[in-house]
Amino acid sequence: MSEIPPTRDECGRTRLPIWIHGFAWGAILLVTLALAGLSRAGHDQSVWDGWRESRELRHPGYAERVYIDEVFRTHANTWSNLAFVLVGLYGIAIGWHDLCRPSQIGAGYLVQTPGLSLTFGLACCNLGAGSGLFHASLTRFGQQLDVASMYPPLLVLIAMNLGRWIPCLPLGGHRRGLPTWPIWIALVVVASVFLFLYKWSMSSLNVLSTLVAIVSLCAVLDRFRRRRKLDVRWLGWSGTALIAAVICRQLDIAGRFTGPDAWLQGHALWHLLTGLSLGCMYFYHRSEMTIPIGRAALEKKPNQLQI
Repeated sequence: MSEIPPTRDECGRTRLPIWIHGFAWGAILLVTLALAGLSRAGHDQSVWDGWRESRELRHPGYAERVYIDEVFRTHANTWSNLAFVLVGLYGIAIGWHDLCRPSQIGAGYLVQTPGLSLTFGLACCNLGAGSGLFHASLTRFGQQLDVASMYPPLLVLIAMNLGRWIPCLPLGGHRRGLPTWPIWIALVVVASVFLFLYKWSMSSLNVLSTLVAIVSLCAVLDRFRRRRKLDVRWLGWSGTALIAAVICRQLDIAGRFTGPDAWLQGHALWHLLTGLSLGCMYFYHRSEMTIPIGRAALEKKPNQLQI
């Protein structure tokens, strides 16, 4: 599966190998077919009997109609979580691609640490599975998993920033420094488990808002790093998608988006747009390029450095 280093087009953007697209879309097709078969096999069967109900089962917080006796008790809000899985599959494939090719001069920190890409991909797949389970079952455990699974992708994004700032721990003498990325990944795992176990003891809105604020602050600090240039347009697209997602979600909660039987639901768009936002943030980090000290002073248009 070894690949030649990706080429760049006339605009300087990296072209991903075709197998990455084939892997991500092929895998999402297989997952879709498997879930469709599961839904059909369990039609009109109370597969969730015995699970503790969440409040949303009897008192829905979103506009979509609830089908209590189906495998997928909500339809659009369940299927739309495949957007997170697709983003995760891309992260896994790109991480594997980076792992199999030699390091390149000028490549950013994320490209040089495939472990973070793989972790981000797994975190997004976990988010799709956790949120999908909740909207399919409307159970209390599903709700706990849904909320807790929102945190790991953001924690990995924070870990990417920490890794760029502290890539190695000095060992003294002439020995090469100890890479810190395994430490950041371990901290992400520990924090994720902690946030899952204590989900009911804290405000999910406060935790999520804090993590988003930290990711945003890190992006602002990136503007002051002269030797590391990132394509700010990915950041703009991510922020725009997130704002649109919040608007759709709030309109859905207020019952002002669509009717309960419409195929397009506001909360489903929340899933699609937040998945897009996470994907854009990932490619924002991948757009990083290291500029030699001599060239840094001559750079007049850093935004021309693109992925």
